Amino acid sequence: MSRIAYFGPQGTFTEQAARRLAPGEELIPAETIPAALAAVRSGAADAACVPIENSVEGAVTATLDSLSEAEPLVAVAEALLPVHFSVLTRPGTTEIRTVASHPHALAQVRHWVEANLPGAHPVATSSTAAAAVAVDAGEFDAAVTAPVAVEHYPLQVLATEVADVRDAKTRFLLVRAPGELPAPTGADRTSIVAAATNRTGALAELLTELAVRGINLTKLDARPTRNNFGEYRFFIDFEGHVAEPRIGDALAALRRRCRNVRFLGSHPRADNGTTEIEPGAANEDFTDAIGWVESVRKGAQA
Repeated sequence: MSRIAYFGPQGTFTEQAARRLAPGEELIPAETIPAALAAVRSGAADAACVPIENSVEGAVTATLDSLSEAEPLVAVAEALLPVHFSVLTRPGTTEIRTVASHPHALAQVRHWVEANLPGAHPVATSSTAAAAVAVDAGEFDAAVTAPVAVEHYPLQVLATEVADVRDAKTRFLLVRAPGELPAPTGADRTSIVAAATNRTGALAELLTELAVRGINLTKLDARPTRNNFGEYRFFIDFEGHVAEPRIGDALAALRRRCRNVRFLGSHPRADNGTTEIEPGAANEDFTDAIGWVESVRKGAQA
């Protein structure tokens, strides 16, 4: 049985994602996202499940920063979960003056809280499950949590299916130490973090390397390097798998242009979407072109 660390404590959406990505495996809650990833780096866990982006609140910066630092880790799978919350209280609660949760969760239920719990003060906690723990301890009156939280804490459900944006989703990654990658499926995602030179047009040049090869960009985030003001790392997700000739060609080009490139994984996409290939950008086109160049070099073809 593999050990899977996840952003805990028990009762988070990340636990739900870990159950989906690693069914039947031993789940180990970690207090923070960096702690979950550190467990993999130290060997205390075989893999970690962490959130990477939310359709309402955007990138999870703690995950981005932790993946770009220390020993490399690679994503081997992803899950996409609908984000509908439960509101939990202690049994017998009659007045709700404080509502606790992770900042991302509070932002996604703000209108519901204003309409249904007027006057309640929102309080940020380190996770949705930490809010449930605090409510159980009597620190706050209500917690906005993942539905799974009610399985772990002696609280009652005040409301379910709570969300200001009904189709909100969060994407989670299953991350391991570098090793054998999942085989390409034709509907894959590749992720990298690139530190470009701080000069005019540097980012445009990176994106052009993808565009000229017909590679569709799916996510772009910038985070400071923390070394010098104005220097950034770019987190780039795009369709395709590193095993494909066109993706390998693009990664080689990015490696030439950047001060540093870290490969963050190639794995099947959770949305099961198909990749549309532009004319001249299919893997066979790249293979044929490389073969033609080799023939020219050998003097067999002009």
